[in-house]
Amino acid sequence: MKRIDEPRLESDLAYRFSYLCEFMEFSADDVEAIHAAAPAIAPLVPALVDAVYDKLRTYDATWRHFVPRQFGYEGELPEGLESLGQDHAMIQYRKQHLARYLAALVTRPYDGKMVEYLDMVGKMHTPQAGSAEIDVPLVQMNALLGFVSDALVATILGLGLERENEVATLKAFGKLLWLQNDLINRHYASGRRHSTGERRVSRTQRETAAAE
Repeated sequence: MKRIDEPRLESDLAYRFSYLCEFMEFSADDVEAIHAAAPAIAPLVPALVDAVYDKLRTYDATWRHFVPRQFGYEGELPEGLESLGQDHAMIQYRKQHLARYLAALVTRPYDGKMVEYLDMVGKMHTPQAGSAEIDVPLVQMNALLGFVSDALVATILGLGLERENEVATLKAFGKLLWLQNDLINRHYASGRRHSTGERRVSRTQRETAAAE
């Protein structure tokens, strides 16, 4: 039985990612399948991005997070939720970020820098990084990743790949998105641990004060 340093999983990103890859059996063959799909997926990225933003605009619970100034955006801000359309400069800015993210998934090597990038994707949607005004609830992040996963599956199934390659590509992207899911969720879990710690300290202080 292999021993896992569980506390290190929470403090060492590379160790965590390595463990997840080993457990899920995300291998060089999976990375090869993902990279091999790049020429076919790349021309479809704009349509994927549009589909994602059409879905995000369907709900106030997701669209409201695009009203505050986005990190790195220096242009004009929208007047409010209802007036924020797909053609607004800030939405176009965010669409460019999503397009680059999708391109990175199918082109970049899965080295330490890529792991840090995937981790930052999760962190950027919390006040821990980027804009302090952006705090997307975990339920919305899970909903978004589920939609993206389904859209990617539909895209891959529409590529007309030979069955063996199609299965390998679907499996590879499935593992990759679960890896991304963990690197999103961990930033919310760390926030809960911090809050729990604060509550414990506060409770201890109250009990001490009561005893005095």
